[in-house]
Amino acid sequence: MDLSVIIVNWNSADYLRTCLTSLYRTTAGIDYEVLVVDNFSHDGCEEIIREEFPTVHLIEAKENLGFARANNLGYGHSSGEILLFLNPDTEIIGDSILRMVAYLRTHPSVGALGARLLNSDGSLQTSCVQAFPTICNQVLDFDLLRQLFPTWKPWGMRALFARPGQSVEVDAISGACFMVKRSVFEEAGRFGEEYFMYADDLDLSYKIRKAGHTIVYLNDCQVIHHGGKSSANQADYFADVLQRESLAQFFRTTKGSLYSGAYRAALSGIALIRLALVICIMPFAGVRLRGKAPGSVFRKWSRILRWAVGFENWPRTAGTRVGS
Repeated sequence: MDLSVIIVNWNSADYLRTCLTSLYRTTAGIDYEVLVVDNFSHDGCEEIIREEFPTVHLIEAKENLGFARANNLGYGHSSGEILLFLNPDTEIIGDSILRMVAYLRTHPSVGALGARLLNSDGSLQTSCVQAFPTICNQVLDFDLLRQLFPTWKPWGMRALFARPGQSVEVDAISGACFMVKRSVFEEAGRFGEEYFMYADDLDLSYKIRKAGHTIVYLNDCQVIHHGGKSSANQADYFADVLQRESLAQFFRTTKGSLYSGAYRAALSGIALIRLALVICIMPFAGVRLRGKAPGSVFRKWSRILRWAVGFENWPRTAGTRVGS
């Protein structure tokens, strides 16, 4: 078997149908299988698969396993020499998957690679490549700084500005479209199941590079990633807090508890600064921050602050990610 495509679904049946349609339309000429792990959804995806995609291997979890555990479960049922972990809210453009497979086969030093991810409107999704997080790049992570200095090393986005058709080595790629050699995935120890969702792709990328393999971004292979559709249905600010909790776990795993604690302390300071700025803006009627009302932004950063100082612990439940 050349390729195993593993898709984790959580209440995303309509996106899953579109994803599978694009996958079967664009992936021909290789021996591949498609496995869908349903994370205890109630969206009718089993009927869609049975009636419209009978060759798909459906694995129905008895509980919501989260992103990492569900992908590992799918891997356990797969047989391909190359694995593609694909989000259900993606659409394959052209022969991108075929070219990604061909690249991995012809480059022995490359362990994993990612594609150029596009938003629903066709614009570039800059999160398709990342630098490994540090306290420094997290503290400086403001939209204005990213817009003014997009190629600054802390962001890890220089690869996005490479010439068309160029492959570029990167730190980490997005879990929305993560292709990896089976042997490398096994050597790296699979997805870290200490992550419920978020940062699992960073962790896997880190382990692959630590094992001595290169990770590459192919900017001429394109995939539409609608992004974040399941997490949008979470309890208030669940995703905002869990993203940061997952980063704290990543720091704990890769740099130790002291560094992870320093990250939480730094985040507390950032949250206080943001809250102060929002309070200053609130008296001005009609002002919005990135399209959101100041009150909503205030509540978000209040929750993040409560988590950062240890006043609030968030359960690792609810839904698995569709998109980061």
